[in-house]
Amino acid sequence: MKFSIIIPTLNEEKNIESCLSILQPMRNSCELIVVDGGSTDNTIAISKALADKTIRSEKGRAIQMNNGARYAEGNILVFLHADTRLPENALQLIQQKLNANGKWGRFDIQLSGRHFMLKIIAQMMNWRSKLTGIATGDQVIFVTRPAFEQVGQYPEINLMEDIALCKALKKISPPICLKAKVISSGRRWQNNGIYKTIFLMWSLRLRYFLGADPQILASLYTKTTFTNSD
Repeated sequence: MKFSIIIPTLNEEKNIESCLSILQPMRNSCELIVVDGGSTDNTIAISKALADKTIRSEKGRAIQMNNGARYAEGNILVFLHADTRLPENALQLIQQKLNANGKWGRFDIQLSGRHFMLKIIAQMMNWRSKLTGIATGDQVIFVTRPAFEQVGQYPEINLMEDIALCKALKKISPPICLKAKVISSGRRWQNNGIYKTIFLMWSLRLRYFLGADPQILASLYTKTTFTNSD
């Protein structure tokens, strides 16, 4: 199997060098693809030095990830956020499970940060994902290329693209839920208030499941002061 790790970015100069540096030992079995949505900082320059491909794209996480998949040469696609870190043996774990006839999956998650609620939030995310078969992008979704193409790639909506993709993939096969943990930044919760952010994210998901327009949800999402990659 050959892997393509696809990383959507927008003004991620504070994270992208660390993200790509950690992935360098994996490059013998994967390619690193950064898909930038119009950064005005040094994200692209840093990426060109450390990634196999750096692609300029229209802004939008789903659009960027789909563009990365189009340029990818691997038959396993791994969608990674710039502020999330994979375990060292991530690719081996994915390959083992996919060799057992799996088609897609995700990792458990750990959130970085000192606030005690971050551990609770991460555990709730893992439990919810295992129960529902739905993953968030922070949990690093991986999928075989045939399965990804079968469901029509990421729906190019402004928000909840990860949930929509998982719902489509569930119709093909149940997800692989790897217990190994990726480490994702807790900055979204810390910068904007732990409880405020919990309420916002749960309310947006509820509205989405009840049929709300993702464009309207994205507008509500961006009214809060999130960093560019969240």
